Amino acid sequence: MKSFALLLLVLSCGLGGLGQKLKPKKRSNGEEINFRTKTKDVCTMSVSGDEEMKLRIECRSQGMSYWCEFAGKPSVCRAFRNNPKIYWNQIAVELRKLPHACESTEVLKTTMCQKAPAEALMKQIAAGVEPGDLANQDKSVQKTSMRGAGRSSVNKIGKPPTLPLIKPTQHGRGSENEMEAMKLAREHCWEPLHGVCSYIIGIFRG
Repeated sequence: MKSFALLLLVLSCGLGGLGQKLKPKKRSNGEEINFRTKTKDVCTMSVSGDEEMKLRIECRSQGMSYWCEFAGKPSVCRAFRNNPKIYWNQIAVELRKLPHACESTEVLKTTMCQKAPAEALMKQIAAGVEPGDLANQDKSVQKTSMRGAGRSSVNKIGKPPTLPLIKPTQHGRGSENEMEAMKLAREHCWEPLHGVCSYIIGIFRG
């Protein structure tokens, strides 16, 4: 009975080890590799996909940023299946030799998959340039112009309107005449007739 239990233990250990040997190596899918080009452009390389894989490269240069994408089936290459991490590292090494990571690189080749079928090659499918500094300058110019327009509108709205000057000469003269007429009426007329007298005196005084 003990020998039978020991045999089962050995078999289970052996099957466990066989399962580990048959387990495929993890791919580097989703990992990012950072590198610099010959002209010191700072780049990041990321991988996605399974059978047909896509490689995206994004770089920052002086005053702009650029990107490109490659697609292919490197899994048909046996060396890639054995160690995909070395495959992508070899591509990064080749890109470091270039002044521009996306120009003159229509096809990415590695030494470990030289004899692989053509479909294993990573071919460029898209590329683009983004002038970051120019876009920032345009935004700052727009903000400055908007601020200037806002200040001018505040000045126009906030400035008090100029009122026409009123000449008080005629009004003052009229008041003086009325006061003088009332004074004379009080001196020379009966009290109930002060209003009528002052009116008549005002007419005669002009």
